[in-house]
Amino acid sequence: LILLTYHKWGEESPKFLVGDFAFMIWDERKQKLFGARDFSGSRTLYYYSNQSQFAFSTVIHPLFTSMHLEKRINEQWMAEFLAISGVVDTVDTFLTVYKNIYQLPPSHTIKIQGNKIKLSRYCTLVAGKQLNLKSNTEYEEAFREVFQSAVNSRLRTQRNVGAHLSGGLDSGSVVSFAVKALRPDNKQLHTFSYLPPEDFVDFTPKSRMANERPFIQSTIEHVGGITEHYLDFKGKSPFAEIDELLETMEMPYKFFENSIWLKGIFEQAHNEGIGILLNGGRGNFTISWGPALEYYAELLKQLKWFHLAKEINMYSKNLGVKKTRVFPLIGKIAFPFINHISPLFEQYDSPTLINTDLAKRTGVFEKLKEHGMNSTGASLPNIFNERKRHFEELFHWSATNTIGTKLSLRYSLWKRDPTNDIRVIRFCLAVPEEQYVQNGLDRALVRRATKNLLPDKVRLNQRIRGVQGVDWVHRMAPSWDLFVEELHQLSNDTRIFEYLNEKVVKDSILSVKDGPRSDFAIKSDYRISMRSLIVFRFLKNLI
Repeated sequence: LILLTYHKWGEESPKFLVGDFAFMIWDERKQKLFGARDFSGSRTLYYYSNQSQFAFSTVIHPLFTSMHLEKRINEQWMAEFLAISGVVDTVDTFLTVYKNIYQLPPSHTIKIQGNKIKLSRYCTLVAGKQLNLKSNTEYEEAFREVFQSAVNSRLRTQRNVGAHLSGGLDSGSVVSFAVKALRPDNKQLHTFSYLPPEDFVDFTPKSRMANERPFIQSTIEHVGGITEHYLDFKGKSPFAEIDELLETMEMPYKFFENSIWLKGIFEQAHNEGIGILLNGGRGNFTISWGPALEYYAELLKQLKWFHLAKEINMYSKNLGVKKTRVFPLIGKIAFPFINHISPLFEQYDSPTLINTDLAKRTGVFEKLKEHGMNSTGASLPNIFNERKRHFEELFHWSATNTIGTKLSLRYSLWKRDPTNDIRVIRFCLAVPEEQYVQNGLDRALVRRATKNLLPDKVRLNQRIRGVQGVDWVHRMAPSWDLFVEELHQLSNDTRIFEYLNEKVVKDSILSVKDGPRSDFAIKSDYRISMRSLIVFRFLKNLI
């Protein structure tokens, strides 16, 4: 398909391809090497070049073995990795952790002809002409049609089909549409669901749930045609998995809280003969978009009083909260000056993990500011702008797709996400906002469109959200002394503080020495210590 597309459209061909791809083509007639990565970079593509050679690979290590290169740290990559407090690795999608090794960013083509290398962006996802259908029913039908096509397109395999399944709407929708497509062939869908260990005590608020089994079970029973797998990964620890994940990822990583189940589900899926592993990772910005409070804030600013009053009345009933609690929240979102006087959330600035000299030398904070990263202050983020930026800025996709590529290769299966289908994204960006919040329902379109496809317990649930990875400290308790001992080695190795902020790291280690408290899993000191250790292990293998 890729060759035929290139034969017809040449360098324009990536614009016509739908799906997950990275490719390189040698055009002998034009003496040209041409390649591309799909719009979201679902498959990685690394390269190295000098005056006489160009080498490329899906993973990094073959470039070192074939080119006989010395492994040297790219300071700019490391600076961005350490300076960004969230899960994003870097904002510069060309860089890798290694000097002289680059990656082709998502939505880009690369052309090598003669001694010239040219990179071009071929796709920018923006909201186009707004869809204007006659009724809710037509929007729901249109959604089901485009989403079913996206799911169907990702089911082709001679092996079994699997899917991540949590208790939420995104993965539940993927599963229900996949079962519908598999049913005519009497093919079962294998679902893989992560659970915390039995002895874990959930410390999260009532609106959060670490063990989503009741909702998962409800989806399985309602949908049917499913062979379920519940996985608690007993005895597994993020601490024990570091070396294997560093080898797989070929770089430091930030997802240690979820590393057990992310890696574990791939491993179990491989053991069950799975060829395709579906998930719904992009769903929050596509199929299940619909932020109620922010939408109500827009209604307030537009003085649409009657519509707003009706919505808030229904929203408060759905959530079981008083309207008097909802109004102040909407006011603070709508009018930032109110939030400055009385902030909706207590402002907290996470300690900076990066060495200050490295930060100055690389100008990393100025660069992050250009991309809207690591901003501080009492202002609340505009979630509509955040969604727009999510699809325009390429770095949002890099971390999750790097994980997906490398775990797929390690366990010989394909991770595929129908909620990230380019047709689905374009459809969702064209849907009017009033379709996404209706009758007191957030994420209203997918809730309406999955009527009878998902159980109401899941479909209409607005009161409880699942939360993964909060059991990581609990899992590490048996090896906590080893964890602290290695942190002590880290604190005595001056080489690591060429990259890490010595005071911040040592202060966090002091906190960790108090012992493994499960409810400290979300505490910044604990998370900083773990991130520091992962970087320490990675650098030790190079120095």
